[in-house]
Amino acid sequence: MTFKRGFDICLSAAGLLIAAPVLLLAGLAIRMASPGPILYRARRAGRNGETFVMHKLRTMHHAPQAAGSPITGVADTRVFPVGSFLRKTKIDELPQLYDVLRGKMSIVGPRPEDPQMVADHYGPDGWETLKVLPGLSSPGALFHYLYAEDYLSRGDLHETYVRDVMPRKLALDVQYVRRHSLGVDLGIIFRTLVTIVLIAAGKRELGRELDRWCSSRRIEVAQRGAVGCDS
Repeated sequence: MTFKRGFDICLSAAGLLIAAPVLLLAGLAIRMASPGPILYRARRAGRNGETFVMHKLRTMHHAPQAAGSPITGVADTRVFPVGSFLRKTKIDELPQLYDVLRGKMSIVGPRPEDPQMVADHYGPDGWETLKVLPGLSSPGALFHYLYAEDYLSRGDLHETYVRDVMPRKLALDVQYVRRHSLGVDLGIIFRTLVTIVLIAAGKRELGRELDRWCSSRRIEVAQRGAVGCDS
């Protein structure tokens, strides 16, 4: 067992215990808000492109979610109000701690993509991100959380995602794969938690300021060989 795997097991087990009351309340809210199952089981491309089932709290009305686009728009009508809150606060992602515990995901790693999107649109850089386990958060995931709505609010949803969002996510995650370490992972975990709190509080621009500061800090780190942010 590697150190990273041991870290994932400890953190995911502790996280599930801490999150249990939140998951219970969220499950009850989903049950009352929209008919259908509490959990959504999504097919995703994992390490080496192997398909696995990723678990999320359901945030969309049941029938459309089963057959709709894998890309969720800014004002997607499939998302019910409780689901919108769960997505904004990332509570819907908490069941993935179970996926970490069972070895299909990591706490930090490139966000897993729909297998068809991988087959249709991944080039060499995209496939490089599949050399490691996918994760709950990553530099690419933070970019998506902070900026994707700026792109997805205009134009064709699928085309815009493939042209403007996916390449930026993959470029950031390729750099993570090439230089990941415990220090990098801890920095990403910290940034993710702070960003979630800021966005939930309606302070998205502060989250973007933090991201820009970290980006400039990484440039300084690369130039000086120092340590900072999530480098």
